Amino acid sequence: MLIPEKPDNEVSRIDTLRSFNILDTAPEERFDRLTRLAKRIFDVPIALVSLVDVNRQWFKSCMGLSVSETPREISFCGHAILSDEIFTVPDTLADERFFDNPLVTSDPHIRFYAGCPLTVPNGSKLGTLCLIDMTPRDLNEDDRKLLRDLASMAEQEIAAVQMATLDELTLLSNRRGFEVLGQHALNVCKRINKPASILFFDLNKFKKINDTYGHAEGDYALKKFSEILRLIFRDSDVISRLGGDEFVILLTNANYESSSEVIRRLRQKLDEYNKKAERGYDISFSVGQIEYDSEKHASLADLIQEADAAMYVKKHTKH
Repeated sequence: MLIPEKPDNEVSRIDTLRSFNILDTAPEERFDRLTRLAKRIFDVPIALVSLVDVNRQWFKSCMGLSVSETPREISFCGHAILSDEIFTVPDTLADERFFDNPLVTSDPHIRFYAGCPLTVPNGSKLGTLCLIDMTPRDLNEDDRKLLRDLASMAEQEIAAVQMATLDELTLLSNRRGFEVLGQHALNVCKRINKPASILFFDLNKFKKINDTYGHAEGDYALKKFSEILRLIFRDSDVISRLGGDEFVILLTNANYESSSEVIRRLRQKLDEYNKKAERGYDISFSVGQIEYDSEKHASLADLIQEADAAMYVKKHTKH
């Protein structure tokens, strides 16, 4: 068996994949419709929308297969994302790369594979729309054109998912995106017994900025605050604009003490910005800070609610 190589742009490819906020999300009809269509048109028992993560391939849509992911090292899609062209294996038993692959020698006993890379605007190949059969076969030129057309539709749907989970102004995750990414990060922390903390921010006197300087300046302040958040917090932290002037951040592997230190550095960075910018107002915030307790917080929503309440107390005590 030949383990698939990593693309030259693997680091940025994974960053791009994660930015689309699609991994580990629930099934969606718009993707299932495409795999049902591919399964019927090509008369194959299995059709997938597969996304290639760091160590796994995860199936956003899976028709004809009972599992939701498999290891990347045995994946066919890991090979398919190395090229712009449709990747086909007419007969796995006659191919030295796959004849002893566990997916060939045991369930689902793959004998034929065809995968069209799913490419996003920055050139990253996130995964494939792929066809699988238990008997050898191949694709003719018309088949390849049709598979590529279906893959283009899948690419459009992936782009739509990203837009639905991003805040247009700040390009941070919106509420929907935070609920997906935050819950996933919280589950991981719970599983590996690592701490997590949530910070709920509300900008101080934001209405006054809008009323005095106009909404364009208010938007500028929101974007600038978002930029500073990105500078201070880690890539592993989930940063979101919930709406208006409210922001929330889930810090993984961070207790109350370490998250307090991050808040201190954020205030320092904002002070530096305010002194330099001299825009007639200061960007400042009130924050609610809660450490995750698995016995107390049944879900991410519970954690957000408690942090929101803590922020409200801080804001009205201060002002």
